[in-house]
Amino acid sequence: MATAAIGKALDPRQKSSMAQDFENALRSKIVGQESAVEKVAAMYQVYLAGLNPPNRPIGNLLFLGPTGSGKTRVVEAVAETLYGDARALVKIDCAEFQHSHEIAKLIGSPPGYLGHRETHPILTQEALNQWHTDSCKISLVLLDEIEKASDALWQLLLGVLDKATLTLGDNRRVDMSQCMIFMTSNLGAVEMGGLVEGGIGFTPQALGRELENLEKRMESTALDAARRRFSPEFLNRIDHTVVFEPLAEQQLRAILDMELDRVQERVLAAGHASFLFHLSEPAKDFLLREGVDRRYGARHLKRSVERHLVQPLASLVASGQVHQGDSIAVDFAASAVGEECTMSFSRDETGAAIPAPPEVRAMPATAGVTIAASARPLKRKAENK
Repeated sequence: MATAAIGKALDPRQKSSMAQDFENALRSKIVGQESAVEKVAAMYQVYLAGLNPPNRPIGNLLFLGPTGSGKTRVVEAVAETLYGDARALVKIDCAEFQHSHEIAKLIGSPPGYLGHRETHPILTQEALNQWHTDSCKISLVLLDEIEKASDALWQLLLGVLDKATLTLGDNRRVDMSQCMIFMTSNLGAVEMGGLVEGGIGFTPQALGRELENLEKRMESTALDAARRRFSPEFLNRIDHTVVFEPLAEQQLRAILDMELDRVQERVLAAGHASFLFHLSEPAKDFLLREGVDRRYGARHLKRSVERHLVQPLASLVASGQVHQGDSIAVDFAASAVGEECTMSFSRDETGAAIPAPPEVRAMPATAGVTIAASARPLKRKAENK
């Protein structure tokens, strides 16, 4: 009796090493937005396999969510991962295109119009290709707050999102088939904020089904707002729509740690007095309490760090109270009744604060992607001493 040959089972969930490195690098820079990271990583793996649709962008993604939830930060993290620079993208602020005639700033004016030679288009082939390397030729285009743009911009994007071609005012063609196009929007943010008790930054004290139902309601609210604002033909050209989730308290703590690392890098890069600082847990709790606001999300946390940490540190440096190699302890000082609570700063007199770290080694470049090495300026500064 003949038996059918049984082949080896294949696992379509398995990722290539390059795609896994890319995803891991994104996760190290992004807190909480798992869905966005997964969608971008999946899109990148399709590109590495060479199976992305021909004559079409690599991917079109729409990010929905309240301000300060990390929509723009995800795109910047992709640029950092691929090219080592958060500016390695073409960013278009759609608030500048609220009137139809302002589209000329994007594609240029046609010949014959007064001043058409002085109108330099933003979306040129040179602008898209300026960050390309031998190992990575992906262009990143970010259309920020797209709901603020005129309908004329959305009509212009229909051909770009579908056929990956753009015709400039002087009839030059721009090939956008190597582009990842990201669009962000705050549509539905007010309604989403009303669903989250206690503000956008924190999830309510709910577990299991209650939290799952909240996330589904928020996603439905954002998608309904997008359907009311954008035409069906526009939404039909978007590959993935990602609704950014509310951040839990422990995720906000992780974001705070990242912000503190960036401040430390700024201190060392300034060169006036290279010193280290470390915050106590009460000090971090204070920054979190002061930095969570339902209207601004994580952006208010950055303002809290600037106000309560960076500005006092700047005063200490400018007044000569901090010297090279100092270690500064930052704590929360509970002030007297009626006075403003503040942070306390003290010098650790145990000795030099900046040790010599081990050599920082860059990750090897791969055939399809260049993953930027995550070497901190703190280490580089110490090595240069």
